[in-house]
Amino acid sequence: MKSIYLAGDSTMASKEAREYPEHGWGMMIPDFFNSSIEFINEARNGCSTKSFIREGRWKKILDRLKPGDYVLIQFGYNDEKTEDPARYTAPEGEFRQNLEYFIVSAGEKGAVPVLMTPVCRRKFTEAGELKMTHGAYPDALKSVASKQRVPCIDMEAETAALLRAYGPEKSTELFMHLAPGKYAEHPDGKQDDTHFNAEGARRIAALAADGIRLKVPELAGYLK
Repeated sequence: MKSIYLAGDSTMASKEAREYPEHGWGMMIPDFFNSSIEFINEARNGCSTKSFIREGRWKKILDRLKPGDYVLIQFGYNDEKTEDPARYTAPEGEFRQNLEYFIVSAGEKGAVPVLMTPVCRRKFTEAGELKMTHGAYPDALKSVASKQRVPCIDMEAETAALLRAYGPEKSTELFMHLAPGKYAEHPDGKQDDTHFNAEGARRIAALAADGIRLKVPELAGYLK
């Protein structure tokens, strides 16, 4: 069986029951593939490229990788956190270096790394225009993918188009915007423009599946 590993942050990660109804899109991506593909979601809340390596999460993937496997790699959110030296990486420095390490080490195992830009936050201006928040990180990631000649799926661009289509108000339906008293896990409600509910995660996973179809054609035959 061919395996696809997921390496990334909270927007991709599987969630615990106490976080319901929050979903990472990595929880939904298996629904778009047939049973010949095994997904192993190693994405974790709060991870940057630096902390993913430091905490041994990348090694855990490497130890299991076999020739013909794939790794979907999506970081940026937590690499941006300049106030947290345990996670921060400069986009033209350590961020690039860590991505290159992921690519080279996966390739040495005979696996195929696929880079993915970070998904958009739901952040609209007063004029109703979507504000891009990831700075230089998406371009740095795309540059690394081009240099290393590996597939790159521009999830920032795809999710930006989705949020613009939904607009400032309707787009709340994709995120953790919860009314007080609706969920026992969040009795006071929640207003979160980063993390997805189940519907949002499914829509993002659909975009990822379309990206895989276009950018990783050797996997297209496994899509439903």
